[in-house]
Amino acid sequence: MKLLPVEEARARMLAEVAPLPAESVSLRQSIGRVLAEDVAAVRDQPPMDVSAMDGWALRSADAPGGLRIVGESAAGHGYEAELKPGEAVRIFTGAAVPAGADAVVIQENAERDGEQVRAPAAPPGANIRRAGGDFKAGQALLSRGQRIDPWRLSLAASAGRAEVEVHGRPRVALISTGEEIVEAPAVPGPFQIYDSGSPALAALVGAWGGQAEKHKPVRDDLEAVIAALRAAEAELIVTVGGASVGDHDLVRAAGEALGLELKVASVAIRPGKPTFFGVLGDGRRMLGLPGNPASAFVCAELFLRPLLAKYQGASPDLPLIPARLAEPLAANGPREHWMRAKLSYEGGAVMAQPYRDQDSSLVSIFAVADALVRRPPGAPAAEAGELVEALPLERA
Repeated sequence: MKLLPVEEARARMLAEVAPLPAESVSLRQSIGRVLAEDVAAVRDQPPMDVSAMDGWALRSADAPGGLRIVGESAAGHGYEAELKPGEAVRIFTGAAVPAGADAVVIQENAERDGEQVRAPAAPPGANIRRAGGDFKAGQALLSRGQRIDPWRLSLAASAGRAEVEVHGRPRVALISTGEEIVEAPAVPGPFQIYDSGSPALAALVGAWGGQAEKHKPVRDDLEAVIAALRAAEAELIVTVGGASVGDHDLVRAAGEALGLELKVASVAIRPGKPTFFGVLGDGRRMLGLPGNPASAFVCAELFLRPLLAKYQGASPDLPLIPARLAEPLAANGPREHWMRAKLSYEGGAVMAQPYRDQDSSLVSIFAVADALVRRPPGAPAAEAGELVEALPLERA
């Protein structure tokens, strides 16, 4: 099998998927979804000049001096007459500034005496938020491809939107294979282990905007694997285990029985060399991940996450950041190595500390790591302080 470089493998995978059709959802249902449209403001925000403080609206030319109180302006209902010379209006934060007023004096700086208020000097525009100061009618606020979070939801709501167009959520079928896999709380046999890969991958799919359907583990039987693949109703089937070419690795053969056309047969990566990708005869996409959890998780970050992003119309680019090594690293071998690491911050610089044990079966290391450090193929030994690329992992 030809080992493809990581970037070429990812590009080949991404070339086989397209954004899912758009659908209209309420703002309340839009969190985590990716916009399929641009969102523009339908009016100015704020729509009128408003007070930034509780205090007194007045004409700056009248201050300092004593002014006659003629009314009140509060949020939701304002003073509708035009302010005349020598007049003041009690005003509250967010309330409309009356016509004729061009300044607001905060209440702590003024002194009220019955129906009179004595205010100090105030420059024009003092404590006033101008109409359109946040955004103006027609202004682009959000762009297609952006994922809605609570802050973007607030912006869409302030623009008067009750619904937005978003791309569909890709359905992902997760299928683990292997006689050694058993699901908790079942008691494993003497040669079995608990399935730790697919539960975590299901959670990752959900966090990345997909809809995960986790199937029961499938035994090492070709017909059983074929049946599981055939029954999976999803845009993308993700298998865990059985991706290599050993006697008990049946996933590729099962895929071939269903017309699998391989686009990526193997990847020059460590961990995760057996990772493959292809298109089944009926058009469903299939990503084969290694069975070792760390290998599966690394390749999920590098391949599955970008695939899900593209299905949703979001950018599939990896959010790599520069970091400095906290300790020296030995020269790398011929495959691109993605090392589990811990990030820290020293003197404004991001420091990366790769864990010394990078065995692909160790779930415990992944549970404490918060980044992957990329080592290019054939990279020479690196000293402490040298720059590397790091992929931050989303941790709570």
